[in-house]
Amino acid sequence: MKSAYELAMERLEKQAPSRTLTAAQKTEIADLEAAAKAKVAEQELFLKGQIEKALAEGKYEDVAQLEQQLAREIRRAHEECEAKKAKIRSA
Repeated sequence: MKSAYELAMERLEKQAPSRTLTAAQKTEIADLEAAAKAKVAEQELFLKGQIEKALAEGKYEDVAQLEQQLAREIRRAHEECEAKKAKIRSA
């Protein structure tokens, strides 16, 4: 007897069959993820250095702005990566 999960997965597969990615697509997606990870690391290194400098100087308003900027940069890098991955998957 199949579980409810297995039955639901079978129905889902019938409604919208999953697409398999080619080796080239998988490689391209892996490269995108690596590039996004590197971009995030670069931003973290730069902005965390700026945050430490601002903390040492007592510029707490700047610290808050830099932390918000870091969060925006990370979010943007992830969003760009996901958009590019979706484009590759749909091709």
